[in-house]
Amino acid sequence: MNIPSVFWLVPVASVVALGMAWFFFRQMMAEDEGTPRMKEIAQHVRHGAMAYLKQQYKVVGIVFAVLAALFAFMAYVLQVQNPWVPFAFLTGGLFSGLAGFFGMKTATYASARTANAARQGLNRGLKVAFRSGAVMGLVVVGLGLLDIALWFVALNYFYEGDNMALVTITTTMLTFGMGASTQALFARVGGGIYTKAADVGADLVGKVEADIPEDDPRNPATIADNVGDVAGMGADLYESYCGSILSTAALGATAFALNPDMQMRAVIAPMIIASIGIFLSLIGIFLVRTKEGATMRDLLRSLGLGTNVSAVLIAVASFIILYLLQIDNWLGVSFSVLTGLAAGVIIGQATEYYTSQSYKPTQQIAESSQTGSATVIIKGIGTGMISTMVPVVTISVAIMLSYLCANGFDLSMTAHSISTGLYGIGIAAVGMLSTLGITLATDAYGPIADNAGGNAEMSELGEEVRHRTDALDALGNTTAATGKGFAIGSAALTALALLASYVEEIKIAMVRAEEQGQTFLDAAGEVFNPATANMLDYMEYFQVTLMNPKVLVGAFIGGMAAFLFCGLTMGAVGRAAQAMVEEVRRQFREIKGILEGKATPDYGRCVAISTRSAQKEMIFPSLLAILIPIVVGLLLGVAGVMGLLVGGLTAGFTLAVFMANAGGAWDNAKKMVEEGNFGGKGSACHKATIVGDTVGDPFKDTSGPSLNILIKLMSMVSIVMAGLTVAFGM
Repeated sequence: MNIPSVFWLVPVASVVALGMAWFFFRQMMAEDEGTPRMKEIAQHVRHGAMAYLKQQYKVVGIVFAVLAALFAFMAYVLQVQNPWVPFAFLTGGLFSGLAGFFGMKTATYASARTANAARQGLNRGLKVAFRSGAVMGLVVVGLGLLDIALWFVALNYFYEGDNMALVTITTTMLTFGMGASTQALFARVGGGIYTKAADVGADLVGKVEADIPEDDPRNPATIADNVGDVAGMGADLYESYCGSILSTAALGATAFALNPDMQMRAVIAPMIIASIGIFLSLIGIFLVRTKEGATMRDLLRSLGLGTNVSAVLIAVASFIILYLLQIDNWLGVSFSVLTGLAAGVIIGQATEYYTSQSYKPTQQIAESSQTGSATVIIKGIGTGMISTMVPVVTISVAIMLSYLCANGFDLSMTAHSISTGLYGIGIAAVGMLSTLGITLATDAYGPIADNAGGNAEMSELGEEVRHRTDALDALGNTTAATGKGFAIGSAALTALALLASYVEEIKIAMVRAEEQGQTFLDAAGEVFNPATANMLDYMEYFQVTLMNPKVLVGAFIGGMAAFLFCGLTMGAVGRAAQAMVEEVRRQFREIKGILEGKATPDYGRCVAISTRSAQKEMIFPSLLAILIPIVVGLLLGVAGVMGLLVGGLTAGFTLAVFMANAGGAWDNAKKMVEEGNFGGKGSACHKATIVGDTVGDPFKDTSGPSLNILIKLMSMVSIVMAGLTVAFGM
């Protein structure tokens, strides 16, 4: 099948993204790392980070080898799966792992340089931190598009002449999304446990019990805390980015199956939009700058300028791209893209409102510290729960608008109108993530700024420098919270598109089974022809209706899975933090002179505790996310899996928003007190907000951000295991 020449923009854009990432990395490395003490601390952090990654990749490598062997068995022995699946799965995991490695490496080199740049001025510090964050953003989109382009070209070559070529190609490519999702989940869960074990230990013993400042070099857990801040960065958005493009391509192949020329254009459209988004993200990155003495609102405006300009430009570009591709109802599909972009902006603004200390919700949490830590926790939980309303309503409206715009406001619920409407939902997710290069830069900026503050504190750079790094850090808390809101918003749209892709994979699995001699009978006892059936026929055949108890049971299990996963990861952080608290207390007790600054703490011991805890505790929750869809598919069949995915999506989305926003608000309420409000540092109010921040740490950095990977991973696993469900499901 001939690939249109415009497609080659995709690999070109990926190379440009990787090239600019390298340029920004070299630019950052050319900056001075500062004093000998600053260099020494940065070296400790780098050593700990690489030791952690090495250990994590060993564990993940074993899991990937086992899963790839399972997929090979299913493909070549049971013959219930596409033979390309094991290889696609491995490349997805490899590229996702590479993105995490480059991000970690960049962040650990950037923190000291950001702190040193802050000695010269606020704008200088912001520029170094943000450009370093841009390395992560550009590496993620560059590697993601490169993987997509390579597989698309290769599979087109092997499936040339096949009647269902594009449907088969796009659904096969979805399986490398499972590899990316699996790697992302391990990275997020492992990194979250690592950093929060160190963070909680450092806060509870250092700031509350020993009454020493945050990131004080006398605290043994402070190096581990700085290492963990950059663990798992960008992993969730990498697989969201790939998942949205691939699921939309699969839906395009289905929606326009009767028109081969239109089908190819619909498949490559999301890839082209994402490619143009790379160039427009670069424009936004170069626009980010600020002035000396900038307030929090000034800093937010600086980042907002870059992201908003990129968003406006991609909105305009999408109309041009879809017009030139001559997609059916190109105007309506363009408005679907616009809907996704608008939803992303609204969710980002809502997150900023509920988590920034510039607004009432966080200010009220800080104010509640006057009556103790219990009221801080109560107020934070309440704020997090209330904050779910705007994102949920926004996503609901975006789903309906993108669906209706793409199918020309056709409410007839025919198979074609449903397929084109679902394509609109998928391309809305692509629109939301099209400028991920700059969006992820604002997310990755946060840990870099946080670590810069830690380096400044441990290096005793002075009050003025610390004030600048505190401002950059507080901004990072808000941008990180915004990034998490953005990630879960895009996850909701992507997961819904993946739900439709699951039905297509079931179709392919049934066609394959029929070719091997299996016959399917419907409820009336008549032969069901999977090759000619449409989506509505499949819904009827598998009785996917709310009156079917299998669907309802699946939905309950999906909702439960989100809470079970959070409970397991929260418990893991608690156990790891307990070990860290005991170690910090032991060092304070046994190593004489630490608190007087006359002895050096054993930083390596705390790094080892976090590393060991993360590797041990991440395995069970992560494997559970893979096993649940398989078990449900075997016990409840396709109807049960559909219920599972819907239940997991609705419960997981709402719970993730609640946890991310509550955690971000608690963190910034603490920062607000540290700025001198309600008694300032060391006061009773300060200690109350530290407790709230400590509770919020696993909310916003472990369980919450892992949930958006969970809901997509369950969808990906369901798609990959569709053949098994058809062959052996009840």
